[in-house]
Amino acid sequence: MTTTFRHTSPPSPKTATGTVAEVFAQIASDFGMAEPPTFVVLASAPELLAPAWALMRESLIAGPGDRTGKEVAALGVSLANKCPFCVDAHTVLLHATGDHALAERLARGERPQSEGHARVLEWAEHTRVPGAAKSSYPFPRAEAPGYLGTVLAFHFINRIVSALLTEKLMPCNAQRLRPVRSLAGRSLSRAVRRPSAPGTSLPLLGDAGPGPAWAAGTPVGPAYAALRAAATAGAGLLDAEDLALVRKTLGDWDGTHPPLTPDPFPKRAERPGARLALLAAMAPYRVTEEDVAAWGRPEHTDQSLVHLVAYGAFLAVDRVEGAFSGALSAQIAQEAAESRP
Repeated sequence: MTTTFRHTSPPSPKTATGTVAEVFAQIASDFGMAEPPTFVVLASAPELLAPAWALMRESLIAGPGDRTGKEVAALGVSLANKCPFCVDAHTVLLHATGDHALAERLARGERPQSEGHARVLEWAEHTRVPGAAKSSYPFPRAEAPGYLGTVLAFHFINRIVSALLTEKLMPCNAQRLRPVRSLAGRSLSRAVRRPSAPGTSLPLLGDAGPGPAWAAGTPVGPAYAALRAAATAGAGLLDAEDLALVRKTLGDWDGTHPPLTPDPFPKRAERPGARLALLAAMAPYRVTEEDVAAWGRPEHTDQSLVHLVAYGAFLAVDRVEGAFSGALSAQIAQEAAESRP
């Protein structure tokens, strides 16, 4: 494993059994990597691992829509969230799709030449601020479950990665070199280009429920519902006052990146749990050893920390999802009105 984990020491997938072992077997088969750090870091909290994988798999990998377009959307979200690890990862994955010129344009900070991909990138970048993305999606309605699920998956994954991993996708950030990222992408191309059957991850989740309306009955819906249930369980790590503070602060937040000064987060000496949850939601790249240590108690294991970070991360995801649901409801109502004689 070349990536340094921050604040936790997750167990190796090689020691996994049961559902965790099944998840990593699917990841190796469908994602092309046996131990991607983005999922290994969740192994400290197995309850989160399966639904996080399922949402990404059923949307990005097996969901409706072009894989290249969804990789562009995931990269746009990662840019908006200032997650360089994920930006680099999706640049490599665009090489894996065979879209080498597009990958390199994005690596240079340029816009895609394709108008369709440019619109997807712009839309995805705006999803961080709920309601800021254009109301008309840059893809067909039938592909909405794949694109929306991908965006929501990476709003969650970006925050987990930024809080709990370093920025290095490869040793010495070697992925910043064009030949390295091209070669890495080619090594993943067989898995990335192989068709994947929808729904394969759902047996890992149990009875998750149908999920939101925008998922349109696809496996993306139960995957999202399962991740919501697992992540929001982290609320139990905060007392009533902290929960109220976190919810009010996020209710007032406009989705922009908070300023460095003055520090807008609760003081770590006074409200360390609320501070960590809000950092995870709004600026996970600012989580420090001091923040984690201030919250530390004998009962606060790695599993607890991952759950608290996931809770804060999902509160931000839930705000984005609410904007999607509202936009879809409005669009359906408009189409119904226009179809009336």
